[in-house]
Amino acid sequence: MPHYKLEYIWLDGYEPVPGLRSKTKVLELDAFPTLDELPRWGFDGSSTRQAEGSDSDCMLEPVAVFPDATRTNGALVMCEVLLPDGRPHPSNTRARTPDDPDTWFGFEQEYFFYRDGAPLGFPVSGGFPAPQGGYYTGVGHPNVGGIAREIADAHLELCLAAGLSHEGVNAEVAKGQWEFQIFAKGAKQAGDAMWIARYLLLRLCERYEVDVNFHPKPLGAGLDWNGSGMHTNFSTKQMREEGGEAYFESLMATFEARHADHIGVYGADNHLRLTGLHETQAIDTFSYGVADRGASIRVPHAFVENGYRGYLEDRRPNSQADPYRITGRIVETIRGVPVPARNGAVPAEVVEEIAAAAAA
Repeated sequence: MPHYKLEYIWLDGYEPVPGLRSKTKVLELDAFPTLDELPRWGFDGSSTRQAEGSDSDCMLEPVAVFPDATRTNGALVMCEVLLPDGRPHPSNTRARTPDDPDTWFGFEQEYFFYRDGAPLGFPVSGGFPAPQGGYYTGVGHPNVGGIAREIADAHLELCLAAGLSHEGVNAEVAKGQWEFQIFAKGAKQAGDAMWIARYLLLRLCERYEVDVNFHPKPLGAGLDWNGSGMHTNFSTKQMREEGGEAYFESLMATFEARHADHIGVYGADNHLRLTGLHETQAIDTFSYGVADRGASIRVPHAFVENGYRGYLEDRRPNSQADPYRITGRIVETIRGVPVPARNGAVPAEVVEEIAAAAAA
């Protein structure tokens, strides 16, 4: 039987931003493994801020498996962290994520390539390159440098080979800043896909001796350089098939009422990014608008033109946020939105009640 190299991947216990960890297990298997063929595996939680040295055992529970194109007979195994008795570890956000396979997510993951403490393309002697303007979707060495596109394209191929729904890549607004997009159905599955995509990018950059900086404002809030977000597009079956203006207004009223709950899980240091500048809304304000990139929720023109059916873009999550917490928060909030009667109307008193909660 062939030997399969299984890369068990999990989130550590660092706060406020968990890190990715991994180690390789080799098993003899007849074919590419299914989840039920993958055993639990222990690790030293005292080295990942998930246990004390006097009682250090933690367990890895495989929850998703993807092909690994970098190895012969390779697999990427996304895992949840469990306590020795099988209960979810306190750091295990996936286990607490409410799920709905009919809720679809599309992440827009922005990040910076860094080398020697500065974004790629920044002068080695210090200071700054030319101001923002030509970098977004730019072409040519002055705009994108020498290796950034090569890395982004290689990452695209690795994601596709892993079976992820990687839907695009582009250079972003700031020098050295890039973005990739991942689509998945279901809150947990979307989180799995994004963490695997991040893992592949980080591992790929090892060979280039380049860092990936996911901080939402790595250059600081006081400079005229864009930060990094992870804009999250979402839709439910109700939004895709029924829609309607009344339901949309009720949805936005509920999102406004729970704005603080969303900000609480949309990534550390988001106050540095959500300033009301650089295509953001201020962190303490909720707004929505058609094609408005300065709003909390951007409403596509096509959504309105299609009878308020389709998807919406939540622009508040930042680039280092935990995707499990983002998708879970969105699913939980949507569950609190009353579904319209068959005539398409949401009772006025319901909308007023939600609006009052938002103003409180």
